[in-house]
Amino acid sequence: MITGYYHEEEEFINIDFKETVFNKVEYEYCTFKNCNFNTVNLSAVSFLECEFLNCDFSNAILTNTQFNQVKFESCKLIGLQFDACNDFLLSFQFFQSTLDFSSFYKLKLKNTFFESCTLKEVDFSDSDFTASVFSNCDLQGAIFQNTVLQKCDFKSATNFNIHPTENQISKAIFASDNLNGLLQSFNIKIE
Repeated sequence: MITGYYHEEEEFINIDFKETVFNKVEYEYCTFKNCNFNTVNLSAVSFLECEFLNCDFSNAILTNTQFNQVKFESCKLIGLQFDACNDFLLSFQFFQSTLDFSSFYKLKLKNTFFESCTLKEVDFSDSDFTASVFSNCDLQGAIFQNTVLQKCDFKSATNFNIHPTENQISKAIFASDNLNGLLQSFNIKIE
């Protein structure tokens, strides 16, 4: 299926990459629509300023995969180990996507944008998400432990449980009606 090792400004539509063997392939300024990467080994593949629309990456292998200024929209990204990626210039934007059971453990992803995403049981431990936005995101069961969340926007986020003394939340923004997610760990009843 892969016709070369470097692809620039190409569009890939309705392709099932499940049987594809990738070997240090680079994609730059490419668009992927309705593509299947489910359980695909994407080790050492580079995606630079690419866009993924309605793609399924669930349980893909991301060892040393490079994502630089990549946009995911309406994608399934379940169970991904983003912490296995190449962290050099690692940067994402996520829109209306499902990232449940994924891990960002120990990553520095400042200014990351999540809009209308489900982030259930996602591991954000020991990571740095300074100035990131979690707009209309469901963070049920997400793990925040020793996480840098300074200047983050949680105004419209729901179902989060962030312990204020175990995370850095200085200047983070919360709505007055979602403060319960900050106080759960103190066993305080709010009426």
